[in-house]
Amino acid sequence: MSDELFEHETESTMTREQAAAKLRELADSLERQNDVRVVQTGRDVTVRVADTVEYELEVEVEPGGKSEIEVSISW
Repeated sequence: MSDELFEHETESTMTREQAAAKLRELADSLERQNDVRVVQTGRDVTVRVADTVEYELEVEVEPGGKSEIEVSISW
């Protein structure tokens, strides 16, 4: 990987089932290949994931019903 910082963020609207499928795909990639592949604007980046990671789960529930679940994995 180059010395240049690579950042990728995507946001889209989908069904709950589609979001679950994306999470499953990410989990399968972490478990089976120890890496995650991201393709963005013609750039193909593979991120190697360490055997031991820090896992963080954050849940926010606001008055009025808006909620957020944020998952962070770092090493």
